Amino acid sequence: MVRPVMECRSLKLIIANKNYSSWSMRPWLAAKHAGIGFEEQIIWLRQPQTSTNIKTISAAGKVPILIHGDILVHESIAILEYLAELAPALWPQDKEARAHARSVGAEMHAGFMPLRKNCPMNIKRRPKAIALDTETLASVERVVDLFVDCRARFGGGGDFLFGAAFNNADAMFAPVVNRLHAYDIKVPASVRHYMDAVMATPMWREWEEAALKETEVIADIDAVA
Repeated sequence: MVRPVMECRSLKLIIANKNYSSWSMRPWLAAKHAGIGFEEQIIWLRQPQTSTNIKTISAAGKVPILIHGDILVHESIAILEYLAELAPALWPQDKEARAHARSVGAEMHAGFMPLRKNCPMNIKRRPKAIALDTETLASVERVVDLFVDCRARFGGGGDFLFGAAFNNADAMFAPVVNRLHAYDIKVPASVRHYMDAVMATPMWREWEEAALKETEVIADIDAVA
């Protein structure tokens, strides 16, 4: 379903490299899915002026950053909440499902450090397995259990975590979908189905297409064998 673009001409989303920036990916996908129009600005990571360029905009010194008129929002999870004020369907309508979606989104924001550290997001990476330590495997196990539980309790037979529609919880876990895929981590068929559904969305494909065209390289991420 193609959504009409919501006119938000003063809305700007400042992100980093599409190939590597998991935090940038989340609100970008959500805004695209919701049909919220925005201007995009990229600040490339690991460049001499990267930190200065970001801190010129936000004292927090991190991307993504959302600017809407005089309002500035940083941190992916806060940006997703702000986007949901513009497009409420970015959270489930049901109160219990909405509460759980917020809970798992916050868990993603604060947790899964071994998986995030040892399997960095890399859209260009061809799927290839690596050796995973005990802590990373525990992160994977929790992700798998979370996906299965959300879809069983709230999915209603739909393709996404909370049913037929992609929402903010899916946006929070989209970079994990890339990690599971790029590092060829074995998951149950139901989880693979969910991953394929996320990767087939128009906004994922648009992000991926742009990431594949980037020439900027972060060598230590590309070197993960």
